[in-house]
Amino acid sequence: MKRLLIFAAVILCACACDNTKSDYGYKIKKDRIVYNTPPRPAGQQSMLGFACDPIDTVRIGVIGLGDRGKDVPKRMAYIEHASVVALCDLMPERIARAQRSLVKRGAPKAIHEFTGEEGWKQLCELDDIDLVYLAVPWQMHTTMAVYAMEHGKHVAVEVPAANSIEECWALVNTSERTRRHCMMLENCCYDFFELTCLNMAQQGIFGDVVHVEGSYHHNLDPWWDKYQGDWRMTYNKDHHGDVYPTHGIGPVCQVLNIHRGDKMDMLVSMDTDAFAGQAKADSRYGEGKVKYENGDLTATLIRTRKGKTILVEHDVVTPRPYNRMYQIVGTKGYANKYPTPGLALDGGMLQDVDYDNLEAEKYMSEAQRDSLLAAYKHPIAKDIEAMARKVGGHGGMDFIMDYRLIYCLHNGLPLDEDVYDAAEWSSLVELTEVSIKHGSMPVVMPDFTRGEWDRLDGLKLAVGKQE
Repeated sequence: MKRLLIFAAVILCACACDNTKSDYGYKIKKDRIVYNTPPRPAGQQSMLGFACDPIDTVRIGVIGLGDRGKDVPKRMAYIEHASVVALCDLMPERIARAQRSLVKRGAPKAIHEFTGEEGWKQLCELDDIDLVYLAVPWQMHTTMAVYAMEHGKHVAVEVPAANSIEECWALVNTSERTRRHCMMLENCCYDFFELTCLNMAQQGIFGDVVHVEGSYHHNLDPWWDKYQGDWRMTYNKDHHGDVYPTHGIGPVCQVLNIHRGDKMDMLVSMDTDAFAGQAKADSRYGEGKVKYENGDLTATLIRTRKGKTILVEHDVVTPRPYNRMYQIVGTKGYANKYPTPGLALDGGMLQDVDYDNLEAEKYMSEAQRDSLLAAYKHPIAKDIEAMARKVGGHGGMDFIMDYRLIYCLHNGLPLDEDVYDAAEWSSLVELTEVSIKHGSMPVVMPDFTRGEWDRLDGLKLAVGKQE
């Protein structure tokens, strides 16, 4: 694993982009950290609203069949117009397990099998796949995604898609140059409550949304030993900042139409000392052997161009209940998912739904809430809910995510999450760390759309064939 990570880093430096690293750096101006937004290189085109030609059967190569990747073949076996034709993992027994999983669900075995440290490259170089699906450690995401796009493949990559601003630009530039999709697999955008609230927000039920919150509070004590080569603990102990921001920020960015009418302009990040984190490192590696950098809690506040705010938090070491802190604050109502889903509305924006005695100062009753959630269930979730709950994957949201990916590729539609989402949401990994290291100094964020953040009019999850 160590040798593979080193090799991946070398490949990224060699082929990720034509620009020098300084093009993606920052300067301190008037007590603010300002990131550069380099001009679009000649020969590249924006990927906003991009749709590829329809693909009759999406032929998929899966790289990484461990904890996250092992379930990808299972889900794809249930999706029409999807076919897993290639599998790759460092451990041959995982490939065998995936093959058994396909056969068990009535799908044919994958034609190609690759292992060893060069296997992922061989898979990307195949002529008979359309999509490379990456479920590997964070440190390898961008390297493999870039290589796959350079070899003519669309890419679906686990979260975060990148760990630095340089990597974010590598994804954007490669996607724009090759005209290949790069979708980050942010499954939380497809959870049922989030989809319903997105539908409600788009119909104006919350009025003008002015503030949103999304986080990742998840005590990883039961999972640290399951990360191959200790890659996740290693990354956390070596880095400040919100190293895993996308579960929280993804769904709320969709509500705010980020780069579809608004943009994230500036952030400030702050963290606690590593109290619990250092104790875990001492227990794991020996007392005093390593310094655990990541604070127990990292909090980041972001302001958008249109005057909205976003609060994002990260905590994977304290013994608190799981919480993605999903909240929507609007001028006409409020939604909250954790610890119990709740809605508070003044009723002024509701249509064809009659509720008595609504007041935004208190939550609706459970019966009213459930009735309203049913009435505004997102059409996509409604159409696929039964199958999603049957197949599963974090309650079904993984299946909806994969279903939508294949649906859009098959019908030649823009993807729900584009390469700019992948870059913007992942950019917090570096931006929060830099803010913290400069005493929580404000950071002016780069614009990965290069000035085109208001070209599209809101987020639209495409349905049906386009003219």
